[in-house]
Amino acid sequence: MLERNQFGPADVQRFYPTERDRDFIKFADIKLFLRRYAPFIGSFAAAGAALGLFYIVTSDPIYTARTQILIEPKIPQLLQQQASEINLSLDTSQVETQLAVLRSEKIANMVIDELELIDHPKFTSQEGASFSERIDKLLVLLGLSDGLATSSPKPDVPTTGDGSLSLDPEYEARQQAVWDFGDSLSVARAGVSYAIDIWFQARDPELAAEIANATAEAFVREQLEIRTAAASEGLRWLEARIEEVRAQMNQATKDAQEFRARHDFSIGEGEQESGPTLEELEVTADTYRKMYESLLEAFTSSVNQQPYLIADARVISAATRPLHQSHPRKMLTLAFSVVAGLMLGFGLAIARQLTDRSLRNSRQIRDELGLEPVGELPVVHFRRGGFGRFLEAQRRPRSTFARSLREAARTIAMSDPSGSVRLVGIISARPTDGKSTIASNLAALDAQFGKRTLLVDADAQKAVLTRSFSRATEAQAEARGFAFLPSTSEQVEALLGGKAEALADLAEYESVIVDLPPLTSDISFREAAGLLDAVVLVAEWGKTPVEMLSELVAELRTAKVSMPGVIMTKVRSLSSLRYRRRLMWWAR
Repeated sequence: MLERNQFGPADVQRFYPTERDRDFIKFADIKLFLRRYAPFIGSFAAAGAALGLFYIVTSDPIYTARTQILIEPKIPQLLQQQASEINLSLDTSQVETQLAVLRSEKIANMVIDELELIDHPKFTSQEGASFSERIDKLLVLLGLSDGLATSSPKPDVPTTGDGSLSLDPEYEARQQAVWDFGDSLSVARAGVSYAIDIWFQARDPELAAEIANATAEAFVREQLEIRTAAASEGLRWLEARIEEVRAQMNQATKDAQEFRARHDFSIGEGEQESGPTLEELEVTADTYRKMYESLLEAFTSSVNQQPYLIADARVISAATRPLHQSHPRKMLTLAFSVVAGLMLGFGLAIARQLTDRSLRNSRQIRDELGLEPVGELPVVHFRRGGFGRFLEAQRRPRSTFARSLREAARTIAMSDPSGSVRLVGIISARPTDGKSTIASNLAALDAQFGKRTLLVDADAQKAVLTRSFSRATEAQAEARGFAFLPSTSEQVEALLGGKAEALADLAEYESVIVDLPPLTSDISFREAAGLLDAVVLVAEWGKTPVEMLSELVAELRTAKVSMPGVIMTKVRSLSSLRYRRRLMWWAR
């Protein structure tokens, strides 16, 4: 019995994926992944929804008012006849210039002064509240706080004691108002038209509409003031120029008259003098007179047109009181929070899947251990640890757990074509993988099949079977249908020492199930395993590292032990649809 060939499982029908399916991700793998990590991903989605609700509840509603103005760019007459690309470039430049004016501090100061926003109680910054302020607000909403701690006084103006200049309170207040105004103001061109949209955000809807309209009016007023100032400056220049030309005209006329008075211009008489002639002096005087008349005409025209100066912009749509808040957008925020939570949870789930080296499917058993999957035992709900009792298959023979274990028992029995698998060891890499439960239930199944069965507790360090079955009465021992050998017996000690005579007294039993020490035990299992016909590995699904199983397999192969395969315990999803259908057929 000590010398045996290293036979593997018999060439029987398997209910697992074939070799050609191993290198591809199938729909079943995706379904298994989603089923495994659904609670994990769902928790992140729930956390995202909670954060979104927290943000919505603790954020002050903000209202956005909109007004629209129309500008009329002035293109020189000469350039109007040029290519359309030039005109478009001029249009874009002029519109962008108007947008810059709307965003300027000059417009902001005009509106602030007009509406007295510096001291306005409802004109505040649109920056979000701090986390502590949001917590305080949430406590107020829940009735757990009176809200007194949420109102913090404005900080005092900082002063210095080293002689340096301190900040001017009025200047600081105005600058803060200008910054808040700029943060709340948005301007943009409406498409490629000459219309400009002006949006303003405020926590009060009426104030938002009032400031939006005031901004548009300030812009129009600023345009008119600029044109008026330009016209006034032009009039002042014309006045100075008219006075200068009038003096030059009078002097030229006087010079011509004096020249005529000094000379008699009879034909052929008089002596010619050097210098300007009378004709030249008269031409000069006439030129200055024409210049004076032209300037005087321009001045008169400018004075007449000044009362009719109009701005290059006008309001075409005044802002009204917004009916609904624009921020926070509740449904969008909530949907974004949930989606962000799902994406984060899904990403972390993929990372966990890629770094997870625990045993989870039959593919790992074949590819990394070189063994075959013998069985997959599902989670038994409402049981301690999520696994079955020592006699679960006997107490609930029609359960999924019992059906799966019966299929595993048949596979183990068929692993040797000669049918000589009588001494079967059950071993695991960790003591919590469920090997003792598997051993006791396999013994119970063999007893139900009518075999004379012996269950041996060779795990002397843990000895859970000994503590459980040694206290059983004679009636209970007869009811379970199999004999039990505790870990304290001399036969177990001899078996662990690798003595073949330890099995001599067990010839009367048709089936002997041995619960071997785990890989992490201080007791060696190699000598005892070498005396058995076959050793079945037990691994907990999603918990047992593949590296530990590989080490255990290497130890058993060194001891020249036959290994039919691996039984996975606490499986939350069977790896093959055909395998599940097979179990359903057995349940009929």
